[in-house]
Amino acid sequence: MPHTDASADAGIAPATDFGTLTSPRAREGRIGSAAEAGADVEDTLDLRLPADFVALFAEDVGVGGGWRRGADTGAPGFVDRVAPDLLGSVVDWGPVSTSAGVLHLVPARIERDLPIISRWMNDPTVTAFWGLAGPENATEEHLLSQLFGDGRSVPCVGMLDGTPMSYWEIYRADLDPLARHYPARPHDIGVHLLIGTTGDRGRGLGGTLLRAVANLALDKRPACARIVAEPDIRNTPSIAAFLSAGFRFSAEIELPAKRAALMIRDRSLHHLL
Repeated sequence: MPHTDASADAGIAPATDFGTLTSPRAREGRIGSAAEAGADVEDTLDLRLPADFVALFAEDVGVGGGWRRGADTGAPGFVDRVAPDLLGSVVDWGPVSTSAGVLHLVPARIERDLPIISRWMNDPTVTAFWGLAGPENATEEHLLSQLFGDGRSVPCVGMLDGTPMSYWEIYRADLDPLARHYPARPHDIGVHLLIGTTGDRGRGLGGTLLRAVANLALDKRPACARIVAEPDIRNTPSIAAFLSAGFRFSAEIELPAKRAALMIRDRSLHHLL
């Protein structure tokens, strides 16, 4: 998955930059300083889903069951929904009210959302952190790896008052390669955010939306005690957005493609924020 943002409001990508917020590409690599320094003291999980478990998500379940491969070409196609996820069905989380309007995370669809997501990824501010610039097939491969993966990550388009304006990845951080780089806890949820349009950046919107999505995830996933993110340590606008959303800086961690700030939002503060 990519990182979180490129500017506090450029695009929060897999844990880090807004236009780049946090991006997925930086997840794998050697264990960084967080575990060595004992940031949050739990043991780090390094989980791999068994092949037979993953296979359950690869079955053609037909109409009403979720997703399947295109009948004629063998290319991915959709029936009703994306592959079953491990996050309690993000598609059913519903909208959430914010001071900026009503935000709704809608699971991405290739045929509907690829053009706009690819356009956002080609914004220079976003490209610096997400690394998915170029023809649409670069973004398509990234989306397909999640839509037809094992269900640990759900790519979404953020609709604000009905208008697509952001790209999100909600994922099980405890089951992700990221868990090798910090003391993960069971059911940790990770978030990546990219704010698509220049006009929506630089005015505090990223922090507002992050706060709302963190609250939503904690409400919908009782087993989750923390929301985590890993923005590029150089992306100060992104880090500032996470801080304004109630996240705390936990440690610097070394990831394959970046040095990141491990940001954590604790459930214990949920009703105080």
